[in-house]
Amino acid sequence: MSPRRPTARKTAAPAAKPRSQGASQSRTRLTDRLDSWQAHHSTTAVESLQRLFRTPLQSLLTWLVVAVAVALPAALYLVLSNVQNLGYSWQDSGQMSVFLVRDSRPEAIDALRTSLNEDARVDQVEHVPPSAALEEFKSYSGLGRVLEGLDENPLPDVLLVRPATNDPEALTELRDHLSGQAIVAEARLDMAWVKRLQEMMVLGQRVVLALAALLALGVLLAVGNTIRLAIENRRDEILVVKLVGGTDAFVRRPFLYTGFWYGLGGGILALVLLALGLWWLSGPVARLADLYQSDFRLQGLDLTQSLQLVLLSGLLGLVGAWLAVARHLIQIEPR
Repeated sequence: MSPRRPTARKTAAPAAKPRSQGASQSRTRLTDRLDSWQAHHSTTAVESLQRLFRTPLQSLLTWLVVAVAVALPAALYLVLSNVQNLGYSWQDSGQMSVFLVRDSRPEAIDALRTSLNEDARVDQVEHVPPSAALEEFKSYSGLGRVLEGLDENPLPDVLLVRPATNDPEALTELRDHLSGQAIVAEARLDMAWVKRLQEMMVLGQRVVLALAALLALGVLLAVGNTIRLAIENRRDEILVVKLVGGTDAFVRRPFLYTGFWYGLGGGILALVLLALGLWWLSGPVARLADLYQSDFRLQGLDLTQSLQLVLLSGLLGLVGAWLAVARHLIQIEPR
């Protein structure tokens, strides 16, 4: 019985070897596939970009079409944003005038001012005494001589309340709260300009969304048509790749990168166009604002918004290329 034991050990040892080699080969194949996939992506991305630079005029025209289509809704968005900022800077128009009861005690007025300053809905409170209000009325009305003949000052104490928000509901609630105070005779607020501004913003946002959707469709069509022409020009090359066993994903990949580069380049050119437009308009706008004693200045896109615009443009180019390739690549099959 003893001579058989080494034999059993010898027969068991080789049985474990093939499993180890098979697992190693499987891991090696998976790693090789991932490396090959990554290498083909990087090579295809670089080659597709180089191919665009070999035809600079055609590529530039496509980039300009994408740039104009992306820059137009972005410019309208900037207009809305600056108009909204300008509306928020018109603090005097949103100012609430709170007329107090005649002969109100100074302690009661100070207590009301303190409570308003602690209110989150109020940005600033200014007390205008009757003497200051009369002097201001004299200077603006042109009735100085007539008012000098008055025996007593008819104007009451006034609190000028600057709200922290332009929301119509919040302003109405704040006005009702002030009207309910014991020493308040009347609280006035011109809600018309607030409602106009809100409706203009809503209308402008819908116009921007509609225009952006139409121009996004234009980007898809422009990139898709360019990719279709590229597919037709490389028809023979695609047939050869499919004959030697190339998959649709392998054939599709260069065109997808081409569409992405078209969109990305168009987004960068759109930022350049927006910057030139802001530079051209910022001087006259600043001078006009100075004439009205305002510190308003045009604001452009920040870094995050700029990156979002470029990436969105690249995504549109990628989607346009995908639609074109999915439609025309099926028609190219070796016979």
